[in-house]
Amino acid sequence: MAPAQIAFVRLSEVPLAEVVQLLNDPRNTRHMPLSSVFTEETAAEWVTAKDAQWEQHGYGPWAILIDGDFAGWGGFQREENGADFGLVLRPTHRGAGAAITRAALDRGFWELGLAAVLIALPFTRSSERVVARFGFQPDGEVSYGGSRFRQYRLTREAWERATDADAAPAGVAAPAGVAAQPVSTRPSSPGGTGGSLGQSLARVGPAGGS
Repeated sequence: MAPAQIAFVRLSEVPLAEVVQLLNDPRNTRHMPLSSVFTEETAAEWVTAKDAQWEQHGYGPWAILIDGDFAGWGGFQREENGADFGLVLRPTHRGAGAAITRAALDRGFWELGLAAVLIALPFTRSSERVVARFGFQPDGEVSYGGSRFRQYRLTREAWERATDADAAPAGVAAPAGVAAQPVSTRPSSPGGTGGSLGQSLARVGPAGGS
């Protein structure tokens, strides 16, 4: 059986109804203190604002496709303290969370030139051991929209130590955010994260903010 194909594309390339369904899925929103109910109108504004980050900052969120199916969204968002990584997957695709995260971090460091990547997790999640497997280290707490989050930081040097830095990432994406490479969607090995990272490493605001 051929490995599944993962692709990163712009959010505006995905049917809006599928985006609305993902953003309103209660299995994700219960981990997102800043989430709200999306209509097609507010979801369209959210997509426009997310896509605009590519022009404003040179990086931003992607829609994630697996074998051509919309699996979720994720990528890097500009915050005052750096580039914040978020990932929200449909429950049916959470087994691909580790592979998607590795592919996104490769692009963030080696293609987009990020020096460090941050993750902010709500206190409802106990994921310190999960993110530590990627090299993230505790980096204090941050506040977004009146909610507190635990922050973790991964530097380019730490990622280089954690991966084979001599191997170029397959299917490197253009800045427009389009790339494809084969990945396994099976549960990861004990050293991986399985579906844990695919649940909701993100804070979703109503119109493109955090």
